[in-house]
Amino acid sequence: MAQQIKAAAIWLLLMFQSTASVIGERTRDKMYEPILGASCFRRLNGTHQTGCSSTFSGSVGVLHLINIDADLEFLLTSPPSPPYAPMIPPHLFTRANLLRLKEAGPKIISVVLLINRSKIEQFSHELNCPNQYSGLKLNNSTETATCDAKKVTNTWNRWGTGLLHEDFPFPIYYIADPEEIDKLEKCFIKFNDFDYESHALRSLCAVEIKSFMSAAVNSEVCMRRTNFINNLGGSKYCDPLEGRNVYATLYPRSPTENVDINTDEKFIIVSCRLDTTSMFDGLGLGAMDSLQSLAILTQVAHMLHILLPSQNTLTDPKRNVLFVAFNGESYDYIGSQRFVYDMENLAFPTRSTRTTPISFDNIEFMLDIGTLDDIGNIKLHTLTSTLLAKQLLQQLNRYAKSSRYGFNVNFESNVGYHIPPTSAQSFLRRDEKFPALILNALPNNRFYHSIYDDVDNVAFIYANTSQDYTKLADVNDMKNISVNSLQMKVRNVSSIVAMALYETLTGKQYQGNQVANPLLADEFFYCFLLSSDCPLFKASSYLNSPPGVPLPPMRYISVLGGSQESSGWTYRLFGYLLSHQEPSVPKENCTQLPLYYFAGLNDTGECRRTTQNYTHALSPAFLIEDYDWRSGQYSTWTESTWSQFSARIFLRPSNVHEITILSIGIVVFIISFCLIYIISSRWEVLFEDLPASNAALFN
Repeated sequence: MAQQIKAAAIWLLLMFQSTASVIGERTRDKMYEPILGASCFRRLNGTHQTGCSSTFSGSVGVLHLINIDADLEFLLTSPPSPPYAPMIPPHLFTRANLLRLKEAGPKIISVVLLINRSKIEQFSHELNCPNQYSGLKLNNSTETATCDAKKVTNTWNRWGTGLLHEDFPFPIYYIADPEEIDKLEKCFIKFNDFDYESHALRSLCAVEIKSFMSAAVNSEVCMRRTNFINNLGGSKYCDPLEGRNVYATLYPRSPTENVDINTDEKFIIVSCRLDTTSMFDGLGLGAMDSLQSLAILTQVAHMLHILLPSQNTLTDPKRNVLFVAFNGESYDYIGSQRFVYDMENLAFPTRSTRTTPISFDNIEFMLDIGTLDDIGNIKLHTLTSTLLAKQLLQQLNRYAKSSRYGFNVNFESNVGYHIPPTSAQSFLRRDEKFPALILNALPNNRFYHSIYDDVDNVAFIYANTSQDYTKLADVNDMKNISVNSLQMKVRNVSSIVAMALYETLTGKQYQGNQVANPLLADEFFYCFLLSSDCPLFKASSYLNSPPGVPLPPMRYISVLGGSQESSGWTYRLFGYLLSHQEPSVPKENCTQLPLYYFAGLNDTGECRRTTQNYTHALSPAFLIEDYDWRSGQYSTWTESTWSQFSARIFLRPSNVHEITILSIGIVVFIISFCLIYIISSRWEVLFEDLPASNAALFN
């Protein structure tokens, strides 16, 4: 009987605990309301830390809506119940305002919320001179020779605020969803937006942000701590920014086990930037700052692949074109620096490709496609005036101004050190005599390196024609696409560049009527700006592969193990658009590179011989033993590790309420302690033993 009573007691206790747990979860759900958004995070270089971090347990601030400058002034001069979490619209998210909030410190401002509730004319987090401390250098200076930050109007990003390179002592959280913003504003109006003098006396609507960053100080300190801890317990504080460059050759290279350089082999490098960045995790499409250039590179490669005859019929049969999309260029040219380093050490391509190394002796010249903000007026930048540059400029303008094609694009020469921040700077820094030519327009992107450089910034409208985009188009066939559309502008520039390179490779002027297909640009931008679940990505994937997610791919370089969506899709596109079909090879034999089995345009499957591959985009600074982190020779960017990002709103009790609850708790504790003492000291009287005769009745 006693055992049954004991079992019943245990069962009741467990049932009580389970019920209490459920009630606790329901209570917590009623207390807290999650908020969806994206958080700012911390990055570090050889000398500084940048970005944001919450406290270890999370940062809490009282919500306050900022509509005008006076609202911000109120918080900074006479906050009634700090710390606060100002909700700031984009037009007030300025460098001056953010630095004032930073100066106020976490005791006054503990959280900043950026709410997407108004249209703006400009919003760039980058410096006025992107990659200011890398690239070509002035004599006896750490700053670039190609951009004077003191003359803002003549910089490459005159709208830049530099906020991407500031360190903030509080988390910054971006909220774009109108429903989430409405939730925050309603909570603010209901509990906070009245009788400010009594804020300290009542409960207020507050937000809690958890985004604690493990890394601190700079990359050198962080990597030293990480390596030391790894020897003991395996913890990490930061990771180097790391990704993959994507490259492909116009003509396949012959496989060989020879590790010696073939100096007879010559390459024209055509390159662009693959990545972009912003202040917030997972956001930033880089539509104008780098995606247009990638689209043009892809179209140029595809057009040359179709137009050019076999390699042995060229004026120089040893000539080839190397198309490269460099990753990590937003952070001191990570991808191109590593590419140059590998070429210097005869480590490109890797031995796994079974091809001979490519050195600088193999490079005929480099044509780097930079940012084309004004895609109708493009400059050809060179350090010095050369015959090569004059010839290329003449070729470009021949086709750009030809009445036969009606492209309506203007190319001009620009000679001197005022060259744009593109990948070519890594090559020129090694040797200023390197034959680098850069196509770049005057800066006109007011949203450079920000969350707003998106589909609206380039005015892209998807045509969705469901027509064949793998063939070239006739110059008079607009494919029902507007003449002034982004697709047609990309078609025009791509065709001009491809025609000029065609003339360079064949020694003959291009006389055909075929031009780049605007439908390929249409599908390209749809995939990269709107949805990875798109026809072009599907055709360039393996047959019966799962569809892409209905979101655009992330284009931030990330870290080892992070998202590499952009480089992965670019790799597949290069493979599909620059490959030759092998109809005689069955699917079961099309399993190893250079053979790859694509789904194809009709999703029926086709084996193709490809030339694309990856190369590592990791700064040499992390390869060189005892590297001087302050030398500025190579990129030293790292990204802090973190455990989670979360945001939630709740009612924060007033100080009076908290003190009252604490006081009641102390009083109850003292009374309980006294009662227990009295009961313990008088237990013989209070719990007298029963007489034996009465006790027998209970047996």
